[in-house]
Amino acid sequence: MSYLIKEIFYSLQGEGYHSGRPAVFCRFSGCNLWSGKDVDRDKAICRFCDTDFLGTDGEEGGNYKNAGELAEKIARLWPRGENTGKPFVVCTGGEPLLQLDKKLIDALHEKKLEIAVETNGTIIAPDGIDWLCVSPKANAILVQKSGDELKLVYPQGQDEPEKYTSYDFKYFFLQPLDDLYLKDNIHKTLDYILNHPRWSLSLQLQKILKIK
Repeated sequence: MSYLIKEIFYSLQGEGYHSGRPAVFCRFSGCNLWSGKDVDRDKAICRFCDTDFLGTDGEEGGNYKNAGELAEKIARLWPRGENTGKPFVVCTGGEPLLQLDKKLIDALHEKKLEIAVETNGTIIAPDGIDWLCVSPKANAILVQKSGDELKLVYPQGQDEPEKYTSYDFKYFFLQPLDDLYLKDNIHKTLDYILNHPRWSLSLQLQKILKIK
């Protein structure tokens, strides 16, 4: 199987449980909730996505012919030398589970990489993922109801966070929706968390620090 990749780059994880942790990001091209084209946004299932996952024209992007080739590229972006820690890759998108399969998971593990995945939860995750972050979308059917963290962008219409707390996750995060009403969304998010302390705050550190 080949893999269509928008970009691969080394930076800091900006959101959720691993916020601030160095990681190689592998952004898969394509999503099942939006085409990635602005002309289609109004009729998309997910309308607030702020990520460019269309095509393969980003840094180190391309059509990788097999799992070994892609795993080798990802591994090479991790720093060399002493005290570099365990190599960590975040598979994201778009929707990475449209392409991420057991062959790629095995190839990444062969390179001693710890694998995290960020998914919208509409596709059942394959076995072998080390850290699974599910970010539900209000108008999509959630089928992946277990994992390590659930990260909900808030608010999303009438979709209340408490509907998700019965699912099997270790951590629950609310992240303010970054739109024209960001300031109000931050206040709403803080108010909800303070009144429902099972939830923790996730901020988009990459935007605050202006890093990729």
